[in-house]
Amino acid sequence: MDLQERGIHFSVIYTAVRPSRISRKTDVVWGLRRQLMATEEEDSLSYPPLNVTTGNDTCILFYARNFSLKANNSVFIDLTNATFITHNVDISSSECSDINTTLSLKYTKPVNGISSLEIRFLMTNKFYGGSARNWSTLDSVEIVQDGEKFAKFNVSVMSAPVEYSFHCQLVGTSNLYPARLIPSNNEAKNWDVFISRLQIQGFNVENNQFSYASDCTGFFAPGIWMGLVISIVLLWILAYGIHMITQLTTNSRFDDPKGPALSVPQTE
Repeated sequence: MDLQERGIHFSVIYTAVRPSRISRKTDVVWGLRRQLMATEEEDSLSYPPLNVTTGNDTCILFYARNFSLKANNSVFIDLTNATFITHNVDISSSECSDINTTLSLKYTKPVNGISSLEIRFLMTNKFYGGSARNWSTLDSVEIVQDGEKFAKFNVSVMSAPVEYSFHCQLVGTSNLYPARLIPSNNEAKNWDVFISRLQIQGFNVENNQFSYASDCTGFFAPGIWMGLVISIVLLWILAYGIHMITQLTTNSRFDDPKGPALSVPQTE
C-alpha cells in the first residue's frame, strides 16, 4: 500500500508454505487474505498471542500453534496450553528496549522431575549498512532448568526488517526445520525443541497487533534447486554436443572411380 501511494510500480512473489498469522481487523488485511487464498481453517485462531507490556504499551508479541520441548530424549513438555491459554507463565523478567529485547517465560513445575523452567528469547535491533535499514534478529534461545542447568541455542535464519514481525512454519532443533536452533553448549544437546507456526515481534509493536510478517521460507526450495541443477547439466550436455558437431570436418582427398587410383604415401 505504501508503494502504491507513492506511485511506484512493483511485482510481488509470495513464497511461504502457508499464510503468516496476521490480524483480520482491517480491510487491507482481508484483501491480502483473499489474494493469498487462505482457508477458513487457517484464518481462525484458537487463542490470542502472548503480549509483554511496559506501562500501557505492548513491546513483545509471541504466538505459536505448538510449543513443546523434550528433555534427555525422554521427558516431553508441552508448554502451549500454559503459555497461551491458561497463562500459567511468569513474564515479569522480560526486558524491552530500542536495541535489545528479551522474552522471558518462567514455568513452575511444568513436568514431574523438573521444579522450574525458564525459556528466554533474545532479540536485537541493529542497523545494517548493506540494506541501509534496521533489522530485528532473534540471536539466541536459552533454557534454564531448576535455576542451575543452562542450555543455549544459536538461531539461524530468523531476521526481519525492524518494522515487521517474524513468522516461520517450523522452528526447532531438527535439521529438517527451516529455522534451526543450534546447540552452543553441552547442556543444549540434552534438549529437543519444537515450535510450529511461530510468530514473534520484539520491536515497534503498534495497537497490540503483529505487523506484516517476514517469513523464513526461502525463494529457492529444494525442488527448485534440483530443477535448476538438472537443467544446467542438460544444457551443458547440449552445448557440448553442438560444439562437437561444429568441429566435424570433411576429408581433404577423395577417390575418383573414373580416374587413376588414389595413392597416399605412407609418410602421410
